[in-house]
Amino acid sequence: MSHVEEFLTAEEEQEIIDAIVEAEKNTSGEIRVHIEATAKMDHFSRAQQVFHFLKMDNTKEDNGVLIYVAVDDKKFVIYGGSGIDRAVPKGFWETTKEVIASHFKKGNFKQGVVEGVLMAGKELEAHFPWNHNDTNELSDAISKG
Repeated sequence: MSHVEEFLTAEEEQEIIDAIVEAEKNTSGEIRVHIEATAKMDHFSRAQQVFHFLKMDNTKEDNGVLIYVAVDDKKFVIYGGSGIDRAVPKGFWETTKEVIASHFKKGNFKQGVVEGVLMAGKELEAHFPWNHNDTNELSDAISKG
């Protein structure tokens, strides 16, 4: 079994998916989680690649957020679409990043991702509120590399 498969149990993955569904209830933003063993390159650049591969840059408002985790590298990146970058202040993701990092340092990976997803949802809600015409443009499933 790979480290990616060992990183979260099926129940923990479902809790993360439930958090994504909850986080997206009040925003037009889209949140995805991607987990892989190693980036084999700069982690930010890899998160950009995955963001594009998952078609997160094709959302109507370009307001997707990817939480990318490289398990063996012990690294993660929060990557937001250009629509988010235009709407939020510099350092916008720092608090979310700190919360995830504090959980990861304690080995609470599921809780770190869940809290990161929920915080991202709250942040997105302030800048990209949900309206009755919104549809879920992307899958809520966790992707793996």
